[in-house]
Amino acid sequence: MSFLPFDRRSLRFNLLIRLGLVALVIVGVTWFLHGILLRDLAWEFLGDRLRQEARYTLDRLERLDGEPGQWLETDSPTREVFHHLYVLRVGDRTYSSHPDWLAPLDSYLDGADDRLFEVQWQGRQLLVYRDSFELNGKPGVLLVGEDFAQVEDGLSALHWWVGGIAGLVLVLLILMNLVAVNRSLRPLARLQNQLAEFQAGQRERLDLDCPSELDELLIQLNHFMDELQRRLQRSREAVANLSHTLQTPLAAVTQVLRGRRSIDDQRRQRMLERLEGMQAQLTAELRRARFAGPGSAQHSVVAQEANTLVDMIRTLYPDKRFELHVALPSKHSVAVERQDLNEMLGIVLDNAGKWAREHVVCRIRQDQGLIFEIEDDGPGVQAAALSQLGERGKRLDESTPGYGLGLAILKQILAQYRGEVTFSTSRMRGLYVRIVLPC
Repeated sequence: MSFLPFDRRSLRFNLLIRLGLVALVIVGVTWFLHGILLRDLAWEFLGDRLRQEARYTLDRLERLDGEPGQWLETDSPTREVFHHLYVLRVGDRTYSSHPDWLAPLDSYLDGADDRLFEVQWQGRQLLVYRDSFELNGKPGVLLVGEDFAQVEDGLSALHWWVGGIAGLVLVLLILMNLVAVNRSLRPLARLQNQLAEFQAGQRERLDLDCPSELDELLIQLNHFMDELQRRLQRSREAVANLSHTLQTPLAAVTQVLRGRRSIDDQRRQRMLERLEGMQAQLTAELRRARFAGPGSAQHSVVAQEANTLVDMIRTLYPDKRFELHVALPSKHSVAVERQDLNEMLGIVLDNAGKWAREHVVCRIRQDQGLIFEIEDDGPGVQAAALSQLGERGKRLDESTPGYGLGLAILKQILAQYRGEVTFSTSRMRGLYVRIVLPC
């Protein structure tokens, strides 16, 4: 994976774009607020200084002998100390340190409240503080002002300097995001390498020290890999079973066909039985090979599948009565592949239909798991022989066709889904089968 991504579908590209936009918004908003807060801070600072100077001036006026405005005269030694603009009204007389500003500030002399305001006149900007007082029984108003334009020029220069620094910080943040994103995505690169090793047959499971957000992904991938291994093992076992089971009968049949002895009815019957047994074995192994197992991530609607299957079984045994009772919602589904579910139910229902005299009952309900109960009114199985049901190739009665493979296949399917099956005598005197599948 390249360090600088240009693929718009790339996770790295999208993360960098989003993190970059977030950093840009944060830095931009911070710089904007800096400009506002910096001006407010300067306003408050200068306003406080003007208030202090106004208090100092009023204290001097109270101690001054003679005309109140004499300290504003050009040749006054006190005038040399001050660098602000002053407008003073005492009684009906007005004094100003700068006559040009008297006209624009005259209207602000009317008012009894003390406040800070801004005045613009002929391109100049002045910050003025008004202080109302009483001197020798006469009302007075003092305006103290300072040129704010120079201060704003300095603030603007400072603000743009801060903007330049903020731009450098933004670039630094983007570079740090780039490094952080690349480091954070390293587990995905290692995961890709391990998947390539799995594909090449060099690895059976994923073993990766990764962020917790990938834990579920790794669990699911390992589960998928385990399921692939189980299916491969089932296929190998099926091939081995077929090879072992069919080799001897095939050799015997081949020998008979190659021999010169005539084939009488008895030998023909034995050959037919062997061929039928080989066909049954082949069918059983193919059925086992079709197991999907829980790794297929498929669900089946229980009521729908059960109704379809029972209808099909009724056509196979038209002289038997099949009852189906489903105590589940019509759309209730279970995490079992559809063909696996039909295989499980079909084996038991077919077995019940084969042995029942007249009646087969199937009940489906949920109680700490999905429960299937199938019982018939057939001859049943002796209690001592119930434990032998489901053993591979084991038949307890030779009076009906079959090779004893159905219940063994049922047990194998249930083992895949961590389910269980039990056999007992039903209330109808026949066989009772109880299948439990975990929810």
